[in-house]
Amino acid sequence: MSGDGWFFEFNENPSTDPSTPGPSGAEPGAETDGRVRYGVVEDLAAMPVPGSVYTRAVTAAARTAISGSTDAAALPDRALRVSQHTLDQAQLDAYAHLIGETAGEVAPAGFVHVSVFGLQLALMASNDFPLPMLGMVHVANRIEQLRPVRVGEELSVLTWARSLTGRMPHPESSRDSGGTQVELVTQVSSGSETVWEGVSTYLAKKVDVPGVPVLPFKDRAEAILPVPTGGWSTSKLTSREYAAVSGDRNPIHTSALAAKAFGFPRQIAHGMDTAARAFAALGPKRHDAFTWSVEFASPVLVPGRVALAVERRDDVDPSEQASRGGYALTVWDPKSSRVHLTSTLAQA
Repeated sequence: MSGDGWFFEFNENPSTDPSTPGPSGAEPGAETDGRVRYGVVEDLAAMPVPGSVYTRAVTAAARTAISGSTDAAALPDRALRVSQHTLDQAQLDAYAHLIGETAGEVAPAGFVHVSVFGLQLALMASNDFPLPMLGMVHVANRIEQLRPVRVGEELSVLTWARSLTGRMPHPESSRDSGGTQVELVTQVSSGSETVWEGVSTYLAKKVDVPGVPVLPFKDRAEAILPVPTGGWSTSKLTSREYAAVSGDRNPIHTSALAAKAFGFPRQIAHGMDTAARAFAALGPKRHDAFTWSVEFASPVLVPGRVALAVERRDDVDPSEQASRGGYALTVWDPKSSRVHLTSTLAQA
């Protein structure tokens, strides 16, 4: 998707009084447990182009390197919204071809994430966001699809940040250096109906924000690898192709030098590229409504090879009040047996 002709605008001084109508008719939002999730809604003219946002982030990073500090120490008290957003058929076709999905007008859940990713980036690139966007690592993702989303639907997309927390480093591994993580929540609605909601968890490695709660280190149990049912190879070409179709040009995915600067041995594959390729293996087994959860355990190095296992499970989402059937997916390095991600699909 070309950035030509696309733009976004920021209201640098949005109203902080939820009762005061701003340019969007600013309104407060609350989680289902009553917690305030944002103070105002700030409307953007169009979906931000990820490439343009990364350019802004590079400029901001250079200013921070010169000044040696950042001003923000808390999450922005606002949500960003784009109304009248539609999915692009050409972009969807390119995405489907790349990751092995069936082309058509119905968008895979991972493509909806790609389509609205620019709004997350715009929030993370804003001056009052407390973490540096460049080098951010995607550590978990959860998508609830309530019904299929189609090309041509007029969608409203809303994104806000929550749960700024510290993450302790691994006591015995230099690979896990800890840092600070944040959740970006994105809701996609058609009219008054919420059709898709995603929660993306990102980690800023080796970044400490004073005053935030720190999560204790949680060691993962050693995985018993299942019998592989598939796999694929990663390459610099496929990483560039995914960066182009998704707009996610985070340099850790496109440059070995940049990846090394952020502590990786060489460039790494996009987390949602890996997750989406595994998800595509389910095909029509996914049904129309589901919850798709992913935990990224270790980066997939480029170039390389991964193995995939898809298993039918009767209880894939024990966090729910009633267990749900579905599928468990595991992606790992067939040489080292190191797990890259675990994923579940719980059918509604």
